[in-house]
Amino acid sequence: MGEPNATGKSEPMLRRLLVAVVFSVAFAYIESAVVVYLRAIFHPNGFTFPLQAFALTPLGRRLLLTEIGREAATLVLIATGAYLFGRNRHQRRAYFLVIFSVWDIFYYVWLKVLLDWPATLMDWDVLFLIPVLWAAPVLYPVLVSLLMFTFAVAILDRSARGRPVVFRGTDWLAWLGATVIIIVSFSLGGTHVTEPNYREYFHWPVFAVGFVLAVAACLRCLRRPSVQT
Repeated sequence: MGEPNATGKSEPMLRRLLVAVVFSVAFAYIESAVVVYLRAIFHPNGFTFPLQAFALTPLGRRLLLTEIGREAATLVLIATGAYLFGRNRHQRRAYFLVIFSVWDIFYYVWLKVLLDWPATLMDWDVLFLIPVLWAAPVLYPVLVSLLMFTFAVAILDRSARGRPVVFRGTDWLAWLGATVIIIVSFSLGGTHVTEPNYREYFHWPVFAVGFVLAVAACLRCLRRPSVQT
């Protein structure tokens, strides 16, 4: 990684990136452990789709609100870690992507270790609860995380070599549009997880549009000339 004459600059970045990855992997284990407990509480007969409604009792509603709060706190922790790892706003954005993506991918790695789940990448999962329930086959959030990690590492590498990635307003608009489209695709699936035909409500072409738009925006940024610093 990095140009031959930039080895001295790249090595500190690599060490910081490695620490961030280790942090994210450990954080993912905490997330997975919590889910092990939640499945024992909410799905004692097994976590299978279509899901059974579990917020019909006062205890269920209270636990659901607690879980929503935990998810919000998780985002705060990821943002805090990104702020501490990064040295400027571009690096902090990149580290947010690094921590989020590694945490998300290793969440499934640890669940495989702890519960031998998912059996395949096409198994469905509840992805998020804010602002509504998101659900989709595991493959799709993992694809998003792989893209996030790859782009973030490229940003950090360019920053270490003194040739930071140049961002424009159109880039942010493209990512905002891609994010909204992908979230909509997950939310459409999430609103029907208790129905027998839940699979019909995840429209992978909608996801594909958002994902391709995000990839195109990332490539455009990386191909744009930057000013030597």
